[in-house]
Amino acid sequence: MSEQNTVFNLQRVYLKDCSLELPHAPSIFVDGTEPRLEFEIDTGDEELGHDLVEVSVRCTVTCRLGDRIGFLVEATQAAIFEIQGVSDEQRMLLKGISCPHIIYPYLRANLADLVQRSSFPPVHLAEINWEAFFQQRMSEQNPGLADHAAGDSGSGIILPQ
Repeated sequence: MSEQNTVFNLQRVYLKDCSLELPHAPSIFVDGTEPRLEFEIDTGDEELGHDLVEVSVRCTVTCRLGDRIGFLVEATQAAIFEIQGVSDEQRMLLKGISCPHIIYPYLRANLADLVQRSSFPPVHLAEINWEAFFQQRMSEQNPGLADHAAGDSGSGIILPQ
């Protein structure tokens, strides 16, 4: 396809799912135990038709105070993207790297705000190298595919102009 038909547009960003639990409140607010944070993060995508795709980033943060949970917060930030005029390989890279890179700052802000509103210091999620994250997921799902998808030299990411 010609470059004229190449489209990569963000249509909408939204908080798709969010939950916060403080199972041991209020006693956790007077507990002097040093908190320990645990993080889990994942991405997903769903083809919507008409060159539209929903891409989501889900994060779970667990704050432990000794053997008790201070808080458990889980949120899924999603967005709808219009992607057309790119190869299947480029589409896979856009959905796995570029789209999560765009969505993640919204998720970070929402989680920090939610945790702070629950009377804890805000949690600031670290930056993520989405290319490395994508390649790791691909190698776990299908060894050898990640090297091919990202190219053998450098990132190999080709974004539409």
